Amino acid sequence: MQIVLPKEEMEPFLDEVFPQVKGMFGIDRLDEDMLVMRLFADDRHLRPGGTVSGPAMFSLADVAAYVVTMSRIGREALAVTTNCSIDFMRKPKSGRDLLAHARLLKLGRALSVTDVLLFSEGMDAPVARASLTYSLPPKR
Repeated sequence: MQIVLPKEEMEPFLDEVFPQVKGMFGIDRLDEDMLVMRLFADDRHLRPGGTVSGPAMFSLADVAAYVVTMSRIGREALAVTTNCSIDFMRKPKSGRDLLAHARLLKLGRALSVTDVLLFSEGMDAPVARASLTYSLPPKR
C-alpha cells in the first residue's frame, strides 16, 4: 500500500489535530512495510512501581494505528477507533521509551485493521500486542 501522507507531513498533521499530545510521540520510521512510533515516556506515563502504565501503552498503540491508517488515506482527521484488543505480556523497562511497530493488515472503504507490537526500548521481546480497527469517514 502506497504512502500518501509521509512522515514529514504526518508530524505537523498530528500536532494540528491532536494538540493535547504534542511532543508525546515521535515517528522513527514510516514506509510501506511498517510504522515505528515512539512514546517519549516520562513521569506522567508511569504507574506505581515505576513502570509505564497500561493507559499510556494503549495510547501509543491507538495513535500508531491512526498514523499508519492516515499515511495511506491522507488527512482524514475524523477516522475513529471502533475496536481495540490489547494483551499486556511483560513489564516494560523503567525509564525507557516505548516503541510501537505497527502494520496495516487491511484497508477497506469503511475500515482499517492494524496489528501493533509494543516494545520497551532495549528489549527484544514485546511488552504488549494490540489489534485495532478504525472506522473511516465516507468518501464524499
